[in-house]
Amino acid sequence: MTAEDFKNGQVLLIDKPLNWTSFQAVNKLRWEIRQAFNIKKIKVGHAGTLDPLATGLLIICTGKMTKQIHTFQGQDKEYTGTFVLGSTTPSYDLETEIDQSFPTEHISEVLIHDTSKIFIGDIEQFPPVFSALKKDGKRLYEYARAGEQVDVKSRTVHISEFEITNIEGNTIDFRVVCSKGTYIRSLAHDFGKALNSGAHLSVLRRTKIGDFDVANATSPEDFIQSLSSE
Repeated sequence: MTAEDFKNGQVLLIDKPLNWTSFQAVNKLRWEIRQAFNIKKIKVGHAGTLDPLATGLLIICTGKMTKQIHTFQGQDKEYTGTFVLGSTTPSYDLETEIDQSFPTEHISEVLIHDTSKIFIGDIEQFPPVFSALKKDGKRLYEYARAGEQVDVKSRTVHISEFEITNIEGNTIDFRVVCSKGTYIRSLAHDFGKALNSGAHLSVLRRTKIGDFDVANATSPEDFIQSLSSE
């Protein structure tokens, strides 16, 4: 590809590594594209944030294709991952330490499968307080990290598929297809509550956005390597 190709607009499918922020991925690719083609300025953006502790599909648009980001953001997404039953964390995932423990002796595989069915369709969901959503000009995680209480409004999201793929003790593997704005961390938290216990998210991977599949994505390293071989 040439500098003009990137300026005219490319849709890049990137498999985001663990512990990278989506912002870091965009910045890294923008810098590498500029260096490879000696471009002073180019627009680069992503179509939907992935948490640092999540891996998987990140759609990154360059140049004129950044105008299409909103269309990708609105598409359904598929995730796979793991819930751990019997404990919760303030962030609903492993970003924070376990703060409460709950009984799990009453939870059977039948109960787990039956409970998953109540989350299919339109559901009300509270975003995690440890999230990048903004309230009064500040991100929610800024309030949370400062120990400040903040009222978060619930939102309606749609879950079209929620499949339990494996159960190993208190560890549950799942696959979810959901609408824009769904927090899988909140789903983990609510799922634990629905089981009269607690749960948090331990693994998350985004596998699809609309018709785009992580199977066709490339790692940042491989993408950068491809630039040097142009």
